[in-house]
Amino acid sequence: MINRVAPAFLIPVLFSLFCIFIGIFLAKKDYPADGITGLSMESFKENWSSDYQLTNNAGIPDPEGKVYWNFNALVGLFFPAVTGIMAGSNRSSSLKDTQRSIPIGTLAATLATTVLYLVSVLFFGALATRDTLLTDRLLTATIAWPFPAIIYVGIILSTLGAALQSMTGAPRLLAAIANDEILPVLNYFKVADGHEPHIATLFTAFVCVGCVVIGNLDLITPTVTMFYLLCYAGVNLSCFLLDLLDAPSWRPRWKIHHWSLSLLGASLCIVIMFLISWSFTVVSLALASLIYYYVSIKGKAGDWGDGFKSAYFQLALRSLRSLGANQVHPKNWYPIPLVFCRPWGKLPENVPCHPKLADFANCMKKKGRGMSIFVSILDGDYHEHAEDAKAACKQLSTYIDYKCCEGVAEIVVAPNMSEGFRGIVQTMGLGNLKPNIVVMRYPEIWRRENLKEIPATFVGIINDCIVANKAVVIVKGLDEWPNEYQMQYGTIDLYWIVRDGGLMLLLSQLLRTKKSFENCKIQVFCIAEEDSDAEGLKADVKKFLYDLRMQAEVIVISMKSWDVQIEGGSQQDEWSESFTPAQQRIAGYLAEMKRLAQGDGNKLMADGKPVVVNEQQVEKFLYTTLKLNSTILRYSRMAAVVLVSLPPPPAHHPAYFYMEYMDLLVENVPRLLIVRGYRRDVVTLFT
Repeated sequence: MINRVAPAFLIPVLFSLFCIFIGIFLAKKDYPADGITGLSMESFKENWSSDYQLTNNAGIPDPEGKVYWNFNALVGLFFPAVTGIMAGSNRSSSLKDTQRSIPIGTLAATLATTVLYLVSVLFFGALATRDTLLTDRLLTATIAWPFPAIIYVGIILSTLGAALQSMTGAPRLLAAIANDEILPVLNYFKVADGHEPHIATLFTAFVCVGCVVIGNLDLITPTVTMFYLLCYAGVNLSCFLLDLLDAPSWRPRWKIHHWSLSLLGASLCIVIMFLISWSFTVVSLALASLIYYYVSIKGKAGDWGDGFKSAYFQLALRSLRSLGANQVHPKNWYPIPLVFCRPWGKLPENVPCHPKLADFANCMKKKGRGMSIFVSILDGDYHEHAEDAKAACKQLSTYIDYKCCEGVAEIVVAPNMSEGFRGIVQTMGLGNLKPNIVVMRYPEIWRRENLKEIPATFVGIINDCIVANKAVVIVKGLDEWPNEYQMQYGTIDLYWIVRDGGLMLLLSQLLRTKKSFENCKIQVFCIAEEDSDAEGLKADVKKFLYDLRMQAEVIVISMKSWDVQIEGGSQQDEWSESFTPAQQRIAGYLAEMKRLAQGDGNKLMADGKPVVVNEQQVEKFLYTTLKLNSTILRYSRMAAVVLVSLPPPPAHHPAYFYMEYMDLLVENVPRLLIVRGYRRDVVTLFT
């Protein structure tokens, strides 16, 4: 109905404008009303300069008035007169061809009204004195031909038409936002297709009436201006981002466009807002930021696309290119954990990875900032399990968000775990954003549940990491790992045996940045041979830690070498209840290998590969890990967490033997991080 009666409102308005301009040209100096000079160059010159004054609440000049109008305030007052530019897009559902009608109609209306406003200002500035221009609020009716009543009708119809157009456009816009579920709080205004937005119309009417009853539209217009300017700034900013970032989806039919014009438009909107009122501008921008944050968290803005996401994407690409493929300096080194979620055993129900893995991954990032990559492997054929992999990836990603861990989820389908991990460690990541630390759980259950395939897989993963030059962190006692609310006391003990580029030291410092470990002190245990200079070693390590700006207590432990220990014949004092069973299991495994080799007439084979077994060397490895375990239990039984160097798998030893060595190393230590660095430094010296 409003669309149909629009010409009935427009024609009287155009006629009244015609009468006004006729009256301007017919006005003479002898006009019966005071202050009407007719078109006069003298009046034009007198009115050209500014003369801002105090007025009363009605806008009438008053030396004792409380309202002072300057240029900025008048911009806010006048601006709503030029805010019809979005009327067409707000009612686009009523247009037959929106892509054609909106650009042509908007530009034509803007051009016509701009010319009309400028001509009117110049003509009225030459028509009457300044006092008349300021005091006669209906000067257009005073000078209209043939009588003022025509202008009264035109003003009423113009106001009524604009109000009705707004009363039809605004509710539809509100209902469209509600239907798109961009702001969930507006869901009450949803309407079905083809139905009138009655609730949105009533709400719009209520807002309008609330503004009218204030009694002074001069106080309302600056507020309305702020919201219009925010809207226009947002539109211009969207066009600027889409055009500047060369988004493939940005294909406007209107070709006369450049990103610099959009940037200029957005900047002008913000500048005008600050000119009108800097305090209200700050409040408006803060409110807009809150709405944007609310939409990004609760709404479905992602269904419509986010211009900032395109900017983030381009920024990420440029940052990745600037990083290049060169080795990152230790000052700029960040841990990027590759968290291996494939469990050694069963997980709790409806959980895609061990609940404490995400907690531990957060401990490797300062203030929780950084990227982690959570990966898991589905055994089988890719074509058969592609959909299962997508579902598992979505579940894992949801779980990561639930655990408040910054990271991404990846699921790989492979014939078996070993091949899957080998592919992951080679290809995961881009450039210098490839993961540099592999994090996994120690398979404590392999012997208890007789999982005979675990040793070969575990050793294979470690060897793959060594070949790919990835650091390794293996967590033993993951079930007991604390969350952020479980405060830990005591020490963080480091058994620094081999040079690892400072990774173990860096991990201990990162642990202390977490609330759960902030009360712990760091102790560095250096293992030295009995005849070495222990005090000199201690001084060197202290100086090294000082240069690294790390605070830690240094303790040097002297330990006899294996050969000396055998010659002394006192190794019985060092053996524990675990040593003899391990020795017996290895002997039994070795006997079985020899039996199979004799039957086949081949060399010793284990895990499908030939092996060379030096029984004396095997005993040496057993004794060394046992000795280190007994040292840890002696000095660090009450430690919050212990970090120890990961011994590399000996070449040509069966994987089963290596698992026996590792079991002796971790025996009875409740919470242990087994760390292996890689061929580079991750900390930088102060000097």
